[in-house]
Amino acid sequence: MAEMYIRVAEEENEEPMEIPSEDDGTVLLSTVAAQFPGACGLRYRSPVSQCMRGVRLVEGVLHAPENGWGNLVYVVNYPKGRKMDEIDASSATKIKRGDQKTSDLIVLGLPWKTTEQDLKDYFSTFGEVIMVQVKRDVKTGNSKGFGFVRFAEWETQGKVMSQRHMIDGRWCDCKLPNSKQGPDEPMRSRKVFVGRCTEDITADELRQFFMQYGEVTDVFIPKPFRAFAFVTFADDQVAASLCGEDLIIKGVSVHISNAEPKHNNTRQMMERAGRFGNGFGDLSHHVFGSGDG
Repeated sequence: MAEMYIRVAEEENEEPMEIPSEDDGTVLLSTVAAQFPGACGLRYRSPVSQCMRGVRLVEGVLHAPENGWGNLVYVVNYPKGRKMDEIDASSATKIKRGDQKTSDLIVLGLPWKTTEQDLKDYFSTFGEVIMVQVKRDVKTGNSKGFGFVRFAEWETQGKVMSQRHMIDGRWCDCKLPNSKQGPDEPMRSRKVFVGRCTEDITADELRQFFMQYGEVTDVFIPKPFRAFAFVTFADDQVAASLCGEDLIIKGVSVHISNAEPKHNNTRQMMERAGRFGNGFGDLSHHVFGSGDG
């Protein structure tokens, strides 16, 4: 049997790409997504009504219209209008990063003896430093135990915020001054909550799906099954960019939100996860971590 192809494009007025169909005439959503990362369906303009129509999707399989695929051009659907020019194969937020400007970071837990030169010498190992300041008491001139630093590059700022720092023999933390993040929060912000999962979605399938947005470091599906999972990225900005999205995995619409940190109400977390019975202790350990800074 000769292989059949359908014509698929991002927009109606763009040159289409031919996508192979299966032997039964259907097209796998994964086949479309391989060429158009992030795709969650197809639509086409009806020759009769001139209105856009959606292609029927069942469990990750796209079914041809009543009269077959024909020579129509099928347009890719993305979650919530997500366009390909907003997606980078290695990171969903690389374009956004270009618009980011650095901010003053607060450095907490400084030893009393640390000077501004000490701070500059230490943080210069990460990248160009454009400002350092140690806050001191106006009357005594003694350090208040915290200070500020600002970097020239946004990527350097993100790297510094993602870890703790040993300065003059003491562990210190860097974060945005108005952030509610705790000392160990940067690692948690890389984790997202994937709700409305079905039992046939495996950890490997989740990993393969989310790798299109950025490097995935961990996937956790609770046992017994509770209709949700957690995915951890190497880049916290990738995680942040996906929060609030509805994505299609194996034909199922899943909702992405942030994994609740320790200080938030755990009851809300339980309600959001649904009825999952006993064993919340193991789950909370995975969500909140061990507390090691």
